[in-house]
Amino acid sequence: MIKTILVPATGSDGDIPVFASALAVARRFDAHLEFLHVRPDAAAVAVSMAADGGGATIVGSLITRLEEEADQREKRANQQFQSFCEREALALCDAPPAPSHPSARWLREIGAEPYWVTEYGRAADLLIIGRPDKGGSLETIEGALIDSGRPLLIAAASPLATVPETVVIAWKATREAARAVTAASPFLQIAKQIVIITVAEDHSALENEADRLMAALRWRGVPVTVRHLQPDGQNAADKLLAAAHEHAALLVMGGYGHSRLREWIFGGFTQHVLRGCEVPVVMAH
Repeated sequence: MIKTILVPATGSDGDIPVFASALAVARRFDAHLEFLHVRPDAAAVAVSMAADGGGATIVGSLITRLEEEADQREKRANQQFQSFCEREALALCDAPPAPSHPSARWLREIGAEPYWVTEYGRAADLLIIGRPDKGGSLETIEGALIDSGRPLLIAAASPLATVPETVVIAWKATREAARAVTAASPFLQIAKQIVIITVAEDHSALENEADRLMAALRWRGVPVTVRHLQPDGQNAADKLLAAAHEHAALLVMGGYGHSRLREWIFGGFTQHVLRGCEVPVVMAH
């Protein structure tokens, strides 16, 4: 069950579709939305930027400039939040009991966004973050995925109007993919169709693995099918993205590896999917 959703409020234009997508999910589950703005620590950033040289005067002027930029971004983020809540008639609520319909809360911290999103994310049922090129930070996504222990929904570039009723599962018989399926259970419960997709040139082992998952998911009373795709000269991620877009689906996939292997996790398949997907993606590690 999804009852609390954490959404970073960055103050960028990319927040608008993310807020709308978060509201679509909140309306489907009558959930509470928490919008978190993380203001950079200007002094810490200035010291880090001036580490290679520069005196106190340079550091001081840099702090002033960074504070001004942080003021502007925080002001814009809060204005977007206030306007969004007014436009969508969202009740502001700091503690339960909340109204039966979606409610919202503004949160603010100072420091590094990946750290605070992860900290608050551990207490949420779901985190919704923008794509890396649409308001979301790859570092924030990575930190939240690996360290929060909670599922992430990476919003598509276009805002969701409603939660998709078709769920595509990018399946590979790994614990990460299995955890992603478990994390996506609330979406699977309301789905009207589930499509399991494997992408590999050798399907001999994958067929049995996908069939076992299909048999288990059919106990939910929802039609489940399996599609085995071959790259055929295309990148495996491109094949998967095309299939997910074809079904206008919510894509579910695992996040692989360990934080020490950042380039392996986000330098290839996963990053390709996050940057190129035209549908929302639910991930878990």
